[in-house]
Amino acid sequence: MTRTRKYHLALVGVAAAILLVALIRLITGANEITSSGTFAAALMLAVPIGLAGLGGLWAERAGVVNIGLEGMMVLGTWFAGWAGYQWGPYAALVAGLLAGAIGGLIHAIATVTFGVDHIISGVAINLLGPGVTRFLSEVLYKEGSPANQAGAGITTSPAMSSAAPELSLPLLSDGPDWLGSLESTRWFLVGDVAGILRGLTHNVNVLVILAVLMLPLTFFVLWHTSFGLRLRSAGENPWAAESLGVNVYRIKYIAVVISGAFAGLGGVFLVFVSTKYVEGQTAGRGFIGLAAMIFGNWRPGGLAAGAALFGYADGLQLRSQGAITSFLLLGAILLLIYLGVRARRADGLSALTVKDYTAMGAAVVGAAVLFWLWLTVDRLPNEFVFITPHVLTLLVLLVASQRLRMPKADGVRYRRGEQH
Repeated sequence: MTRTRKYHLALVGVAAAILLVALIRLITGANEITSSGTFAAALMLAVPIGLAGLGGLWAERAGVVNIGLEGMMVLGTWFAGWAGYQWGPYAALVAGLLAGAIGGLIHAIATVTFGVDHIISGVAINLLGPGVTRFLSEVLYKEGSPANQAGAGITTSPAMSSAAPELSLPLLSDGPDWLGSLESTRWFLVGDVAGILRGLTHNVNVLVILAVLMLPLTFFVLWHTSFGLRLRSAGENPWAAESLGVNVYRIKYIAVVISGAFAGLGGVFLVFVSTKYVEGQTAGRGFIGLAAMIFGNWRPGGLAAGAALFGYADGLQLRSQGAITSFLLLGAILLLIYLGVRARRADGLSALTVKDYTAMGAAVVGAAVLFWLWLTVDRLPNEFVFITPHVLTLLVLLVASQRLRMPKADGVRYRRGEQH
């Protein structure tokens, strides 16, 4: 399949998804499903997940497993809050990025230089990040300190001296709010598309634009430059790369430091949203970013789709808990579509295996159960709604695990001259 055809299929898939969601909105009357508010919230929630996922992508393409993204994000949030209240958002951006990069450097020293198991090192950083930030808060934000008098506490920094700038994209949301007028009509598909576009283009934080630009930039660097080729070769077969004169140690160091910087940038974004550091504000987004990267098969486009999916689920449950029940119907329809695709791929009933029958039977039962729940349940329990993004993470990984291909040397201990 050519790359152009893949892009066309991706565009068709996006169009089909919008059409399906618009249909669900029309049937259920849950207008929040395609409202501009939901998609604005989804974009804000997807960005830190996507940045963390980009961090994981850079490290793992170089052969270093980085589950320490959460700890690096925590470092980014604290230092962004600390610098932001003193010198403003641009200082917060630099401080958070550098703090995350330092976390990545520690991970690189442990795994690349000393050969520590990548998982153990990542877990250690996830423990180190919150520990270091709590210690710094107790030292610098204690009662009677200048920061405390400015509004800081042990678990929070003072508010930033100024907010991060926002802008609306030209033609779409700059000037008369024609998208908002179209959205308010609630016309099928037209109003839905208008709501989606307005949510993604109106009053966009500049860091959102920067984060979105990082996706094509990462793709270009890793797949269309000689540096990217050397980096990916270090993750596939570092000994072959070594035989061709590639300094694998240096490549791995650069990749993991960049990985930490991306995670720190995700932490900066969280501070920009809340205008200050708050303990625990990462809320596991580093791990969800790692899941989005795996869902995306270690590629930027798939990562973007995964981050968007998780951000949308999170944004919807924040905007309207009642709208979550509409996804029971969506789930039933998707299972029926899966059933049709699976049956079509088979040459006939005689060609179906036991595995095929099992999967198709499970799809039928699942679709029936979801449809029945949609008909009988008016409102899901709040506890279930709250964990929806995390449940979605697990379900997506279970489905995606059938087609994943990680870099061959990902997580492998590399020593120069020691061929495995």
